[in-house]
Amino acid sequence: MPKIKIDGEELEVELGTTILEAAKEVQVNIPTLCYLEELSVYGGCRLCVVEIEGEKNLKPACATEIAEGMEIKTHSEKVRRVRKNIFELIISSHNIGCELNCLDCSWNISCELKEIAELIEIDQSRLDSINERYDDDNSSHAVVRKMNKCIDCTRCVRKCEEIQGVGIFTKANRGPETLITTFKNKGMGNVECANCGQCIHACPTGALHESYHYNSVWHFLNDDSKFVVVQTAPSVRVALSEGFGEEPGTVATGQMVAALRRLGFDRVFDTNFSADLTIMEEGYELIGRIKEGGKLPMFTSCSPGWIKFIEHFYPEYLPHLSTCKSPQQMLGAVAKSYYAEQHGINVEDMIVVSVMPCTAKKFEASRLEMEDDVDFVLTTRELIRMIKESGLDMMNLAEEKADKMMGASSGAADIFGATGGVMEAALRTAYEVITEEELGKLDFKTLRGLAGIKEAEVEIGELTVKAAVAHGLGNAKELMERIEAGAEYHFVEVMACPGGCVGGGGQPVPTNQETVEKRLNSLYQIDAEKKLRKSHENPEIKAIYEEFLGEPGAKKSHDLLHTHYIPRSI
Repeated sequence: MPKIKIDGEELEVELGTTILEAAKEVQVNIPTLCYLEELSVYGGCRLCVVEIEGEKNLKPACATEIAEGMEIKTHSEKVRRVRKNIFELIISSHNIGCELNCLDCSWNISCELKEIAELIEIDQSRLDSINERYDDDNSSHAVVRKMNKCIDCTRCVRKCEEIQGVGIFTKANRGPETLITTFKNKGMGNVECANCGQCIHACPTGALHESYHYNSVWHFLNDDSKFVVVQTAPSVRVALSEGFGEEPGTVATGQMVAALRRLGFDRVFDTNFSADLTIMEEGYELIGRIKEGGKLPMFTSCSPGWIKFIEHFYPEYLPHLSTCKSPQQMLGAVAKSYYAEQHGINVEDMIVVSVMPCTAKKFEASRLEMEDDVDFVLTTRELIRMIKESGLDMMNLAEEKADKMMGASSGAADIFGATGGVMEAALRTAYEVITEEELGKLDFKTLRGLAGIKEAEVEIGELTVKAAVAHGLGNAKELMERIEAGAEYHFVEVMACPGGCVGGGGQPVPTNQETVEKRLNSLYQIDAEKKLRKSHENPEIKAIYEEFLGEPGAKKSHDLLHTHYIPRSI
């Protein structure tokens, strides 16, 4: 335990601790732009430089480990002067704007550049801003890349490669011409991008953001000839409140529904309904494969980022994917068929909008295989923007309930937003369908938590179902390698984003492990407090099969609720 001094404060820290980490022990905030706790150390921005007694040059706090007797000054006159110079170079050479004008930036609410400018007391730059050199990359349905706002911090590069195991970004050129780009600068829509949006969470400047749909939604909300319906995903209700100053995990289901009605949506549906529908279709599909010798393991198909990942990197396993559409697409399909018929609505006049924690849902809605199901996808962040633009004090609205016929749902649907939740929900139904007995213990706690890969064996009658769960595409890659090496499972759930949908690329910033855990806990609490906790017991699910779909997997339900996927070149 070496003894050191930071700004005159004495402390002991473990060997291997960096100066940046040690400073936090004495409540000193050293600014940095390229550092993220879960990523490898890059040390490129140099904003975190500190002065060490006896050392000629300043040292980067993120990349310098402490040593016995170090006396460190984190905000000396020299350090503050150098930091300001470095920051001015950053904002001028990357066209952030010499006056730090943030009004035209998508990231102005949660911009780390702006926070650091305030921290080191810079409100203008002495250097002229370089003219824009690059066009925006709008090639993707999910993520927009604004290269003129990029500061070469490489956080997106490291997040995509180290956490997600995809690695679509690369660093090109040198000096002032340095550029973070994609292979041959083809654009994010033309490479192996999974559209997960985790790069957005890593970006400190707004150089990456989702492809916005909210202006199109505003247009149709103001068109009286259109019948505009909206659906909300399970994990949105435990994250939306963060945009209004609440703690992560604060449940705002009723306030959210009220706000959506005030925005002008004609119907507010809950995607939990179609999550229950997905469990029925997916559960029966799994039972059929086990009993009839179908392709095993069966992979879940709820996460569009995972779907695109497997299409690119493991196309030979496409027959193992469940053919079920995701809950988003199922609700769109049912709304434009069953609901429209029941209420005499012209399908051509119906606009289906979904609010999702996920940027990949935007790509999913555009897929040719099911492009007519959902018209527009808003991220949680986009809905926050719309509610604020409307002037609504959301958290003080009287709570309202979602519309029927698609309003009822089970607790099993709520936990869809958590890693392991789809698996747990499916097992609740599969157990009772196979055994025709009531499942006594509904919580499969071995499938919960933030371990990258979780495995479980579940006794269902005479059958031992071997299950595996992975979240984050880096973990999915490791799980696929295990399967290729001979690991045997019946059922595999994969979510593209760390933590599952609660950690989706469209969720409020910051989305880190702490916020993910709080959102997860809230979803499990919602499930625990519900009287109805099994998808197959949902009375509205029973009704839609009796009145419209027939049986799970029957021709009508298969035509409407199932799809196929395609191999993509690498």
